[in-house]
Amino acid sequence: MSASQNPDPAAIGARVYHLSPGGSDAWSGKRALPDRQRTDGPFATWERARDAIRELKQKQGGQLPQPVRVVVHGGTYYLKQPIVFTPEDSGSIGAPVEFVAAPGESPVLSGGRRITGWQKTTLNGHAVWVARIPEQPQGGSVIRELWVNGERRTRARHPNRGYLAVAEVPDAKADVPWSQGQARFAYKAGEWPSAATIDQAEVRVMNRWVESHLPVAGVDETARRVTFRKNSVFKLDPGDLYYIENAAEFLDLPGEWWCDSRDSKIYYFPLPGEDPRQTVIVAPVQSQLIRFAGRPEAHQFIDHLCFRGLTFAHTEWHFPSGFDTGKDKVEIWPPPKAEVGGFAQAAIGVPGAVRAEGMRNAVFENCSFLHLGSYGLELGRGCQQNRVQACEFADLGAGGIKIGETAIRQTPAEIAWGNEISDCHIHDGGRLYHSAIGIWIGQSPSNKLRHNHIHDFYYTGISIGWTWGYDRALATNNLVEFNHVHHIGVLSNGDGPILSDMAGIYTLGLHSGTVIRNNLWHDTAGLRYGGWGIYFDEGTTGILAENNLVYRTTHGGFHQHYGKNNTVRNNIFVDAEKHQIQRSRAESHLSFTFEQNIVFWNRGKLLDGQFQDKQFLMRRNLYWHSEGQDIRFGQDSLADWQKKGHEEGSLVADPLFANPAAGDFRLKPGSPAAQIGFQPFDLGNVGPRVKTIGAFR
Repeated sequence: MSASQNPDPAAIGARVYHLSPGGSDAWSGKRALPDRQRTDGPFATWERARDAIRELKQKQGGQLPQPVRVVVHGGTYYLKQPIVFTPEDSGSIGAPVEFVAAPGESPVLSGGRRITGWQKTTLNGHAVWVARIPEQPQGGSVIRELWVNGERRTRARHPNRGYLAVAEVPDAKADVPWSQGQARFAYKAGEWPSAATIDQAEVRVMNRWVESHLPVAGVDETARRVTFRKNSVFKLDPGDLYYIENAAEFLDLPGEWWCDSRDSKIYYFPLPGEDPRQTVIVAPVQSQLIRFAGRPEAHQFIDHLCFRGLTFAHTEWHFPSGFDTGKDKVEIWPPPKAEVGGFAQAAIGVPGAVRAEGMRNAVFENCSFLHLGSYGLELGRGCQQNRVQACEFADLGAGGIKIGETAIRQTPAEIAWGNEISDCHIHDGGRLYHSAIGIWIGQSPSNKLRHNHIHDFYYTGISIGWTWGYDRALATNNLVEFNHVHHIGVLSNGDGPILSDMAGIYTLGLHSGTVIRNNLWHDTAGLRYGGWGIYFDEGTTGILAENNLVYRTTHGGFHQHYGKNNTVRNNIFVDAEKHQIQRSRAESHLSFTFEQNIVFWNRGKLLDGQFQDKQFLMRRNLYWHSEGQDIRFGQDSLADWQKKGHEEGSLVADPLFANPAAGDFRLKPGSPAAQIGFQPFDLGNVGPRVKTIGAFR
């Protein structure tokens, strides 16, 4: 049922409860507003509304013969702990349990606390505000995010814009493996400012495809070396980008703030015109908002819940004390010997603000996941046939959605499968964990990603699979179609790239039955290498990519590291900067079939990597350099390349695009693309088919 098909619950015999921040848990919840005597009215807390449904079910013999709807009224629900749903909270196909925003109202579930009691003071010669940090349930007095009037504010940082570069890494000797991190580096003269509060600062350093979060232990200004209390994830290299956060001395621009963990205070440098009496300032105190605690190993699922029109906001997750990512690294990488400040890929261990295990047939519709310090939604172990539709995910500390796990489950009940993400807008992620993904699918088959709009992530837009090589993998039969994915690696505001080895879509391992079709991928950029449109990484097998348009990438429209029996057919690849098509490893089996594609470019070379063998099939393709340069397949002309057994039926000719400079790649009449069997496809309906209600507020 869509949001537009929202019938009167009384007309379908539903039991209705009301929930409002101005309610009381002593009331019945059967009224939308308090009565005149204030003896009855809506519930006040989510826990009370949940428990009322449990009580109703018990009174009816443990079953719900009728649908139950909780009408959630507008306002902010500041949660004291995550709301937990268990199998006893299930509905059924004929009697679902719904939590639905009241018409025209905007309820917010917040994991934060509003900061009040601001006092005016001065810091670094600036007029600023100061207040106490809200008590953190997990203890400590450090926060890493702040929202003012619904906007994320910048934690005091150096430099204010852009990045610094590592000068030297004294412990990264030649014999140190690339997977072993370091706890110090040398900085360039003049780049590291003196700061009395530097021991409260953290450095975020970018290396390869990950970022490391490194608390400062000390600085040797004579040797220009900084030492950290954690190791980087991987071996650092000179030139790696970094920036520093949270020293009092960095608080120098309006809109910045500094967390003084010693005195449990927060300092805010207000924007012009801001008044502490009229400003809503929220700091996160919870890492999670809702947890669905099914027990799929015992076949105890949470079934048929629906959440519509709700906003989930204000969470923060950070590495717990004693954190060690050894257990989160992929098997081929050795575990670290010391505590490290990050994850080996995709910020994979950062949880969802809303996290589920053992949930089936649930619906999230027209919901907003905003202003979060983590992933938005996580459909983990045993989550099956759930639907996320027309939701917005924005201003995210990590990524948008995670489906499945890194582990391969042995029993069908524990495998996440058959979930659908459609018509969602997922953007402006990786604010804290830069390597996070727009949509990540792990060891999970038969999911559908359809008509989503994903953009402005520092790393990959969509990632599927978590098996490196040809071992057992479960990411089969996934469907990715009609998605619009852009500004990956480089943001639309021009920031980046800061990481390498990313793509519009990235795959790993066995993918039999997986189809990537009718998608639009563009504006992807890697720092040192690896800004691809479509990227088949290690062991990608049995995947089909067809009818995709890819343009403006730094390192290629298509890249296969290694894999087998993949098909890339009837796509358009336009204007990669370095090279258009890349193959990084030759193997004894067929790598891929590349056929009926149009490749059109104005800079860089056509092929890069391993094309000396014959274990790849390229045929019936159309190639054209828009500046009229001679087209070479390695060192060969097309005719010489064909004599070696490649590119049968291929052509070098202008495809006659309507207006490529304006991004119009429709074919004019008489295009030679017809001679290679190319079938025109329409991407006019990529992205969401319905407007999401979120306004990135």
